[in-house]
Amino acid sequence: MIQSTETSKVMTAEEAVRKIPNGATITIGGLISVLCPEKVLEELEKRYAATSEPKDLTVVTPVRVGWSPKESTGLEHVAQSGMLKRLISGSFNVKESPRLTQMIRNNEIEAYGFSMGTIFHWIRATAAGESGLVTKVGLHTYVDPRYDGGRLNAQTKEDVVKIIEINGEEHLFYKSLPINVAIIRGTTADENGNITLEDEPVTLSGLEMAMAAKANGGYVIAQVKRVVANNSLHPRDVAIPGMLVDAVVIDPNQKQSLLDTEDPSWTGEIKIPTLQAYKRLPLDSKKVILRRAAKELKARDVVNLGVGIPVGLPQLAIEEGFFNDITFSLEHGAVGGIPMGEEVFGAHINPSSIVTSPQVFDFYHCGGLSATLLGFAQIDRQGNVNVSMFNGVFRGSGGFIDITHSTKKILFCGTLTSGGLGVSISDGRLNIQTEGKHKKLIQEVEQLTFNAKVAIEKGQEVLYITERAVFRLEADGLTLTEYAPGVDIEKDILPHIDFKVRISPDVKEMDADLFME
Repeated sequence: MIQSTETSKVMTAEEAVRKIPNGATITIGGLISVLCPEKVLEELEKRYAATSEPKDLTVVTPVRVGWSPKESTGLEHVAQSGMLKRLISGSFNVKESPRLTQMIRNNEIEAYGFSMGTIFHWIRATAAGESGLVTKVGLHTYVDPRYDGGRLNAQTKEDVVKIIEINGEEHLFYKSLPINVAIIRGTTADENGNITLEDEPVTLSGLEMAMAAKANGGYVIAQVKRVVANNSLHPRDVAIPGMLVDAVVIDPNQKQSLLDTEDPSWTGEIKIPTLQAYKRLPLDSKKVILRRAAKELKARDVVNLGVGIPVGLPQLAIEEGFFNDITFSLEHGAVGGIPMGEEVFGAHINPSSIVTSPQVFDFYHCGGLSATLLGFAQIDRQGNVNVSMFNGVFRGSGGFIDITHSTKKILFCGTLTSGGLGVSISDGRLNIQTEGKHKKLIQEVEQLTFNAKVAIEKGQEVLYITERAVFRLEADGLTLTEYAPGVDIEKDILPHIDFKVRISPDVKEMDADLFME
C-alpha cells in the first residue's frame, strides 16, 4: 500500500537557499522591477556573507533583474567576489546594478550578453531535454562567434555558441544549459507548490525555468505573496504545477513592482478609462520623431516599442486619435492596452491578453510584427546600429536582436546628436539652439547589434528618424530623404555626420504638421 507523503513545501527563505550547492547554475526570473524574487535573493546574499557559500555560481537570466534608487536589489545580491563565477544575461544597467557591472569591467567574473529571446528559448530547449538551441537569430551580430560571441570581457574565453549548417544554411547553436536551480516568483501558492500569477503584470518564463531545473534533477524555489489550502486553486489559474516546485517562500509584503507601485489595471483585474492614463506630450524633439514614425503605421498593425523615445508612442496615439487602430506588443508578454513605458517597463495598462515571453519571441522570430520603433546609440555609414555597448559601457541588447530579426518595418528613432542638444519648435519650423556634444552617426559602430547588410538581403524596410532628418536604408547605405523645415542640410545635418551620406534626388521637407501644436 502506498503511504501518503504529502507535506507542506512552505519554508523560510533561509531554509530554501540553504539547499543551493556550490558551483550551481541558477536561472533567476524577473524583469527589472517586476516578478523579482527579492526576498529569496536577499537571503541568498546573507547566507554567503555568513558562510562563504554557495560559491562559484553561474547565473542565467534573460533580462536584468532588480531596480531600486535606494538599495541593492535583484542581481546585486549575487554580485559578491567568490560567489559569482559566470553571468549570462540579455541586458545590463550600471545604475541598477553598479557592483555587478563593475565586476564585469574588472574581469572578476566571466560574462556573456546574448539576446533576450535567445536566452528564453535556450532555457526552454533545456527544459525539453534537447541537446541545445538552434536558431538563426543573431547571425552576423555581436553574439555570432565570428564577431564577439557574446563575450563581454577578457576573462570570458569559452565559446558557448557555435556556427552549424543545416540544409546549406547557417545557424547558431547553443548547447543546453546544465541548470541546477531555478528561483522564480508568483502570487499565490498552495502547500503542494502550485503557483498562480494573478497579481503579476507579466508571465515571463517561470514554468520553463522550473522545468529546466527539473530536467537536470535540480531544485526549484518559488517566492509568493500568500499560501492557500491544497486543492483550493482553480487548475486553469495554475501557471506552474506543484510537481515542479520544491520550496515555497512567503513574502506577505511582496508588491507588483520593486518601486512599491501597484495597479490592478496591469493584470486585467480592472479596466480604467483610456484617458485616465493619458499624459500629453510636449512639442519637442521626441514628439516630432514619434509623429514621423507614426506616419509609417497603418490600421491593424501590431507594433513593438523599444526603450527610450519609442515608449511615448501610446500617449501620442491617444492624443492624436489612432490608439484603437493598432495593437502594442512588448517582448515581455502583455498584448494590447497601454505599455507603461520606462516607469514599470513590461507592464501594460488594460492589456487584452498576457502570454509567456518564449511565446512572444516565437511570434517575433517568425515575422509576426508589422513594425517596431527602436532607439539607437550609434549608426554607421553602412546603416549598422549599436545599442548594446558604447563608450565602453555594456548595456546588452535586450530583445533588440530578436525584434529586428524578421520584422517587416524597422523604425529607428532618436536625435541626430546627444549631450546637451537643445531645440525649439514654433510655427511649423525647427530651430537648433544648442547642438549636442556627441555625434551618433559615426564611421563604424562600437558593437554590431543590427546588421544593415543582412536586413537588405531579407528585404526589410528600415528608416532612421531624427528630429531634423529622415534617412532610408538602401543597398549602398544611408540616404537622406527628408529634412525638417527651418533646417539647412549643409549647416545643420551633414556636419554632424562622420561619413558621407547620400542625398536623395527627391529629398524633401518633413511635413510641417509634425512641428505644429
